[in-house]
Amino acid sequence: MTVSNRAGHPLPYDTYREAVARETLRFAEVVRGADPAAAVPSCPDWTLADLAQHVGALQRWFCALLERLVQEPPRSREVELGLPEDPRDRADWVAAGVPGVAAVLRATDPAAPMWAWGEDQHARFWVRRMLFETLVHRVDAEGAAGRTTDVDPVLAADGVDEFLVNLPRAGLFAPDVDKLRGDGETIAFRCADPADGPGEEWRVRLDPDGFRLLAPPDGGAAWPGTATVAVRARAADLLLLLYGRRSYQEPAFDVSGQVTVLDRWFARTAF
Repeated sequence: MTVSNRAGHPLPYDTYREAVARETLRFAEVVRGADPAAAVPSCPDWTLADLAQHVGALQRWFCALLERLVQEPPRSREVELGLPEDPRDRADWVAAGVPGVAAVLRATDPAAPMWAWGEDQHARFWVRRMLFETLVHRVDAEGAAGRTTDVDPVLAADGVDEFLVNLPRAGLFAPDVDKLRGDGETIAFRCADPADGPGEEWRVRLDPDGFRLLAPPDGGAAWPGTATVAVRARAADLLLLLYGRRSYQEPAFDVSGQVTVLDRWFARTAF
């Protein structure tokens, strides 16, 4: 398998727009067929109704930011939700928001400058973020409903990239991220999908003043040196591992090197 060593190269904007609609409808379909009071194991203290409210509210808030192309951090997250009182109606409420979200995303110039909490200070940041919020929570809902789950490997690899690119700035809402330190140790996350899947590798270095995602070698060359610890798995499994939905101790993950560095990573990046 050829490893493309990408970092920070998003997919086309239309891919995100279409995937947001698709993942939102999949999420709504799962919730509609399940008990709204069912616990969500991957989101402690939440029910499926809570999860549906979160997904629908977050999408509406992101759209409000995009419509205004905000240039500074918003002071409030208050938006008109129209949330139904009956928790059994929340799946339909999430699905009903799809046309409005689609209209906002179609009308948005992805290259328009705007405030974002992550690295990319353009409107396109928010549609990419919306996709992976929705996709991961769709997986959460499927777990709560006892369904099997799947994630497109190309989207999953992009989700790994999006997570790692933006994580150094996540201290705004996840303070422990700012406490992640080291002495030059490196962590490699490697995709192990079939030969026709996304061949990707990302490396993160932990330094005394923080951590950062390393730029990949030019021209797709091999990474120099050996990582302190490496995790190899399918892109979908890597994505869910980074989001705390999986454990690197599961058989799906091939781990080599100093696992104590991984323990430090996950202790600080859980949110």
